[in-house]
Amino acid sequence: MNPIMSEPDQNRPPLPFPELAQAIRKRRSVYGWISGLRLDRAEPGECWSSLPYHPVFVGDSSTGVIHGGVVTAMLDESCGMAVQLARDGTSAIATLDLRIDYQKPATPGLDIKAHSVCYRTTRSIAFVRSTAYQDSEDDPVATATATFMYGANRTNMLRDAPKDFDREKPPLEAPDDPDGPFGNSPFARFLGIGFGADGVPVMPFSRKIIGNPILPAIHGGMMGAFLETAALTNVARELGVTRLPKPIGLTINYLRSAGAHDTYAKVSIVKQGRRVVAFETQAWQKNPETPVASAYGHFMLRRGSVAEEE
Repeated sequence: MNPIMSEPDQNRPPLPFPELAQAIRKRRSVYGWISGLRLDRAEPGECWSSLPYHPVFVGDSSTGVIHGGVVTAMLDESCGMAVQLARDGTSAIATLDLRIDYQKPATPGLDIKAHSVCYRTTRSIAFVRSTAYQDSEDDPVATATATFMYGANRTNMLRDAPKDFDREKPPLEAPDDPDGPFGNSPFARFLGIGFGADGVPVMPFSRKIIGNPILPAIHGGMMGAFLETAALTNVARELGVTRLPKPIGLTINYLRSAGAHDTYAKVSIVKQGRRVVAFETQAWQKNPETPVASAYGHFMLRRGSVAEEE
């Protein structure tokens, strides 16, 4: 993101660590609250979190495999928790960039866990790495590295709760649309992703995709999920393949705060090989010349049956 810089709130004392951890548990992104993501254990600059399985997280109903955007969103927020736990709660934070490497599909029906470590901080930047897993951290579903900015804007989610944060929780459900472009992807339908009249991918703004509820701003993980979904569908359509490619890795750069507006995407194939496709994606809201985020990564083209691949 590229928000207005601000100094830590000098009028409020630092939070003692137990109070800081409790504030992080209570003051969450709206999506984190809806998804059920939990902070299970906290240490200075380090956290362990878990995400209970839910059918709406599925990316492909034919296999039951979790959508990559669910893992991205979990790792983004878990990294943010570790960054907050490395300081004293006086500064807002924002993701600058996030790299996800997908190691293997998550097993359907099982919770996902994450262990995140903020291993270095400077006056304004924090560096963090994280691992998402199910049975063992030594057998990861995905790994991530990220950088965050301290003093990112004039809001502080740990101190200033929005007036409507404690209202009734939006439902964690995907509308039925069997004939739509994402009839087989509950999580894409949960996000409301579709295509405009000109074929441009669009993610309509809704309360359930909010990250910072005070601004409000779209959750960085939701932006990553949208960029990945748009790239998957556009690459498949351009190459004329019937099965969506398999994500290998994704790097997201957050260029400016994504506000309460619909978000659109442009996808370009950078290089196509026999098995691997390199792509770039840009997301914008009001003007395609001022993108709010960009991503690049690689997909593997699927050959044969699911059983032959896994």
